[in-house]
Amino acid sequence: MATRTLLYDLGNVLVYFSHERMFEQIGRVCGRSGAQVRDFLAQGLMLACEEGRIGDDRFHAEIERWAGRAVDPRDLRRAGADIFWPNDAMIEVLQRVRSTGRRLVLLSNTSSAHVDFVRERWGVLDAFDACVLSFEVGATKPKREIFEAALARIDCEPAECFYTDDVAPYVEAARALGFDAEVFVDAQTHVRQLQARGVL
Repeated sequence: MATRTLLYDLGNVLVYFSHERMFEQIGRVCGRSGAQVRDFLAQGLMLACEEGRIGDDRFHAEIERWAGRAVDPRDLRRAGADIFWPNDAMIEVLQRVRSTGRRLVLLSNTSSAHVDFVRERWGVLDAFDACVLSFEVGATKPKREIFEAALARIDCEPAECFYTDDVAPYVEAARALGFDAEVFVDAQTHVRQLQARGVL
């Protein structure tokens, strides 16, 4: 079956990111260690951001309450979002895929602050026909709801959509719904996967 749509993860596929960098940077603006920030966010605050249950104002208030001090909201947003750098090899591949005329859809566990940061600095999101973002859907991968949202945006049958993600359980969840899916390794491997499907 021909591949009509490409479905891409964002983090560690099209752009790299570091949670440890985020923890350290947030720690510096609120007077805590990176390890303390990691443990606090792991209690559910980071997931709440990615599922859109809280926004920037609530996140800021929770950080201030936990830190016991005032924190500049602009500094906090920058500390939490300036954690990305582009995967140049994959951005080049993405443009090659775009030139074939196939539909491109983004599927990402992310927050509004992270998407805004990536959008403001690189043109990678401009290549996509649609974006399925966890904070807008209200669910994160591997939950069925976010994959169902993707199914509504791919404009083809699941088997005609090739999905790549660096997280194996997310790939398995997609396969269970009929997607053609592979774990992302690197740009060279991805090109070979696309060539095998007649995309490139």
